[in-house]
Amino acid sequence: MKLINSAILIIPLLLSFSSQASWINHEFKVMGTQAKVKFWSELSERQAEQVVESIVAEMQRIDNEMSPYKPTSLLSQINRNASKGWVVVTPELYHLFTTATKISSLSHGAFDITYASVGYQYNYREKVKPNKQFIAQHIQAIDYQAVELAKNKYQVRFTQPNVKVDLGGIAKGLAVKNCLQILRDSNVKHALVSAGGDTGLLGDKRGRDWIVGVKHPRASSQQAVVLPLNNEAISTSGDYERYFIEDGMRYHHIINPNTGDSAREVLSVSVIGADPVYTDALSTTVFVKGLQKGLALIESIAGYEAIVIDKKLTLHFSSGLKN
Repeated sequence: MKLINSAILIIPLLLSFSSQASWINHEFKVMGTQAKVKFWSELSERQAEQVVESIVAEMQRIDNEMSPYKPTSLLSQINRNASKGWVVVTPELYHLFTTATKISSLSHGAFDITYASVGYQYNYREKVKPNKQFIAQHIQAIDYQAVELAKNKYQVRFTQPNVKVDLGGIAKGLAVKNCLQILRDSNVKHALVSAGGDTGLLGDKRGRDWIVGVKHPRASSQQAVVLPLNNEAISTSGDYERYFIEDGMRYHHIINPNTGDSAREVLSVSVIGADPVYTDALSTTVFVKGLQKGLALIESIAGYEAIVIDKKLTLHFSSGLKN
């Protein structure tokens, strides 16, 4: 099936509040990307403001704790010290490491948060990439099994030197999941939360489906496909998000742990399922594994579906979406 050329649905995202029931929209920048929340509010004006403030604060909190680019973040402290010994972490981060390890094992290492052991040398704005010698010297540090989690203690350590962790393939999913819980706790029944390529939906759009688009990987003003979704999450990983081109080769932020180089089997992967943490990680996983192996993995996981756009700009669907 070839790509559908359809215009992007543009939804106004102006922050506005009313004392009467209404849609509340807010858009902001966090975690190096654009985030937004849209929800149907029957709350007071101040209560609706507090919900928005809580969502912004939650995404900023996760960014402050889990960004490898902020020297004061807990993740940066782990990257500096975990090769020397045990580092105490929060229960939340411990459980996120545990989930990442499960997905790494399930995917036979296609998903690996230690890709940063080489990946930190890429600078897409400055068009910088590591040379072959650096990759050869550090590729062994890309090993999810080198991240050891203490039993019965919230501690982590690296079992070999030069290991670095980046949670870019899973932390935004956690942020979306936590923000959906904030909305539930506020008695909101209809909502959308997104951070970059990760979107979570609470309920439907008051009797209608939420319409979520998957961006065309080579035409930013177009969508490849639009999907009617309710009460689930969708995450998209694409080679067009952070990249540069050198000598005709595209270098982007989705790193193949086996090579330390950008994965190039496909152009875009979207995964749909109940848990935004898993859809986030699995979209990266399928991208790295490529079309055949990636779809085979999704078919083995109950409750999750995928859309893959290959290098010929052809759409491929997992079995649950083919109808």
